Amino acid sequence: MPYEVLTMGRVGVDVYPLQTGVGLAEVTSFGKYLGGSPTNVAVAAARYGRRAAVITKTGRDPFGDFVRTALDGYGVDPRFVGTSDVAPTPVTFCEIFPPDDFPLYFYRLPIAPDLDIQADELDLAAVGDARIFWITGTGLSEEPSRSATLAALAHRARSGPTVFDLDWRPVFWRDPAEARSYYGQALRHTTVAVGNLDECEVATGERHPYAAAEALLAAGVELAVVKQGPKGVLAMDRDGSVAEIPPVPVDVVNGLGAGDAFGGALCHGLLSGWDTRRTVAFANAAGAVVAGRLSCSDAMPTEAEVEAKLREAALAPAEREV
Repeated sequence: MPYEVLTMGRVGVDVYPLQTGVGLAEVTSFGKYLGGSPTNVAVAAARYGRRAAVITKTGRDPFGDFVRTALDGYGVDPRFVGTSDVAPTPVTFCEIFPPDDFPLYFYRLPIAPDLDIQADELDLAAVGDARIFWITGTGLSEEPSRSATLAALAHRARSGPTVFDLDWRPVFWRDPAEARSYYGQALRHTTVAVGNLDECEVATGERHPYAAAEALLAAGVELAVVKQGPKGVLAMDRDGSVAEIPPVPVDVVNGLGAGDAFGGALCHGLLSGWDTRRTVAFANAAGAVVAGRLSCSDAMPTEAEVEAKLREAALAPAEREV
């Protein structure tokens, strides 16, 4: 059976402090979690019962073993998790200063195993057959991952929903000025683009939400999703319909996993055949659920939990469609 959600890109181990409101120099205990944005998206999709897998690589070390075991435990097929000798499995530390300050420290430079994915290693049949294929901007930041990502997109040729998480991380780019060119190449092969205002500006040069959404559509996608933080989410279809979804109130514990929860829920909505408004409202609520929890992968909600958050927020009457 084809995968319902197949993601490609970053993986690692998140090491999060168990004390909040203090810097890493003062933290005394940590929790260890599966991490990496496309990996977490696959975990989130699996939480809704979706058949999911991730194309990535780890180092040849115990953390690589942890990644495979964790994926299997979450119901994500680890068969496409390769091993690279270029570097150990990355770890990522964060500091937690709720409600809106969560500095990240990536230990994956100058290169990480997941950027060593080779085009000739890809199972292109699985890429083409997947109901949803998900890639990220980080996968375009270095060779050989860049060529592998573009090769996967070219093979898929928009044969089904193909999502580009703009995922702008300037620290991963040797020359950030090159990013827009590679983003443009990827957008030509994708049907859905998702990003916050900073990411949309990198991809299109536009920062105003409506202008950014229109620019993404002009670049070739069929659905543009622009996340605006405390101002909610804007979604625009190629047919011209626009949905503006307000934020869901939440007492933020750690905002770092919210975007990945949004992504997994977006995939679930697309697979369920929901309209854009319902899909994005559901994804927005899923992000809010995870923002109220400490970890990312462990925190991904079930459909019942997201629906409960929607009811709690009384979101439906506040939605506005233009």
